[in-house]
Amino acid sequence: MRFSVLFGRTLREAPSDADSQAHQLVLRAGLARPLLAGGFALLPLGMRVLRNIEAIIHDEMAHIEAQEFRTPVVQSAEAWQQTGRYHDYGPLMLRLTDRSERSLIFAPTHEEAIAELARREITSYRQLSAVVYQIHTKYRDEMRPRNGLVRTREFTMLDAYSLDATHAGLDAAYEQLAQAFESIFERCGVQFVKVSAATGEMGGREACEYMTLSASGEDTLAICKNCNYAANVEIAVAQYDNTTISEHMMEEVATPNCTTITEVATFLDVPEAATAKAVFFDTPEHGCIFVVIRGDLEVNEIKVRSLLGVSALTPATAEQIAASGAVAGYASPVGLSIRTDLAAEDEDKTIIVVADQSIVAGGGLVSGANREGYHLQHVVYARDWQATLTGDVATVRAGDICVQCGAPLILERGVEIGHIFKLGTRYTEALGATYLDQNGVAQPVVMGSYGIGLERLLQIIVEQHHDDAGIVWPSALAPFDIHLVLLGKKGEVRAAGDELYDDLRHAGLRTLYDDRQETPGVKFNDADLIGLPLRVVISERLLSAQQIEVKPRNGEVIKIARDQVIETIRTFK
Repeated sequence: MRFSVLFGRTLREAPSDADSQAHQLVLRAGLARPLLAGGFALLPLGMRVLRNIEAIIHDEMAHIEAQEFRTPVVQSAEAWQQTGRYHDYGPLMLRLTDRSERSLIFAPTHEEAIAELARREITSYRQLSAVVYQIHTKYRDEMRPRNGLVRTREFTMLDAYSLDATHAGLDAAYEQLAQAFESIFERCGVQFVKVSAATGEMGGREACEYMTLSASGEDTLAICKNCNYAANVEIAVAQYDNTTISEHMMEEVATPNCTTITEVATFLDVPEAATAKAVFFDTPEHGCIFVVIRGDLEVNEIKVRSLLGVSALTPATAEQIAASGAVAGYASPVGLSIRTDLAAEDEDKTIIVVADQSIVAGGGLVSGANREGYHLQHVVYARDWQATLTGDVATVRAGDICVQCGAPLILERGVEIGHIFKLGTRYTEALGATYLDQNGVAQPVVMGSYGIGLERLLQIIVEQHHDDAGIVWPSALAPFDIHLVLLGKKGEVRAAGDELYDDLRHAGLRTLYDDRQETPGVKFNDADLIGLPLRVVISERLLSAQQIEVKPRNGEVIKIARDQVIETIRTFK
């Protein structure tokens, strides 16, 4: 490809709204351009990189005998209504109607489509196990697209789905796809961390994310450097020291104008870890709920939602808190009419209370007294009050103790580049996708879902492979193998450059030929910015010595004989 006719151009300066170095390089190197908020056009250089990523994906999918298929991006809303995700996705999902007023959606993911296909195509256990995949367009109406190609509204994804007869079959497919994903990332030159993750709107019984550590990441990861524990902070767990149970009986103390944990701890001269924090939420399913957690910890709302099985949490109103019998600022579970479980027959009780494990394991803690200006000391769980549910609902902090080895955890920011789920039968049961087992009995197909965002992966590759001058592409992903730079305007120099360009192409070397009428500085800067593996220079001075200059992107300049160019270049590949 001649640079003079290459569609798109490099930029000397990054646009002011490019909010990370990788985002800036994607724009400056002419890989992509924003056309609207969350919508990017990939320019030819960017498309060539994307195609190289796709080639690696196709190769790894072929290795595990996955079969390529394709579903429509615009789908009927009916299947989504049957699975419940039409409501769950909320404004993130783009909804539309056709000319016949049929409700449609622009699919943010394709589990419903594959479950419908499974219902139509799979009849017998003999057809299972199967893995299918597609590389296709998705749309999610993100509230705040950011960081270039990392969080966009429209993007390309690898969607793979496993279909099995049993959960044991799903487990095997899950491991097989996990290994394929890791091979894809390794071949792309990406350093990653595999972490346990929440299943979220996807549902299912288990999920893992593939994360790259990045200061611009939107996720927080809890990682133990001493063992292999790693989890998204949404579900990460930690050990907390058990406090010796207090032998003192509960007693009320005056705490005037102390409505926060810090104020109470300071007034009573106790650590915040010796207090109990009260947090109230409203839920669509159970109304007001009361979460009690150690005073130095924060509530993890995702864990609370999972424990209660509720679809959403919002702050409770002052009226709801008062109706429960609690007093805001001095709230305590002690003395409240607490439900013993979530069952409907227990609804005469006032409120559902969730106790974090730190409360259950704690000793005598300071709690509110449900009386303004007063708190209770030496409150002991199980002796003085009992929760509806107990569990881990705390947000892990840096320095908390690893549950596997006892070492301190660290927190890192990360960007998700892949996600794998054991979905089970959530979608197939909802949509009637069954097969006949060996006894002729209908059973739901067991599903797994596996995804990689391609444009996001492209920008992460740039983030991990660049220097101060520009991108440093891994050779398997570079848009071209060689950046041929022509220096000089004389006819014989241009003729020699054209001849070398033809020789390189005929040798099967993908070449970007900078034949522009630009200064050497501009051409060299663009070569470094675009970041191809090899820069080859031809000039009048070099021609007079029958030489060509070759420089690896991150190496030193070497001069070689003109007639040895192809042979020498092949040694770099």
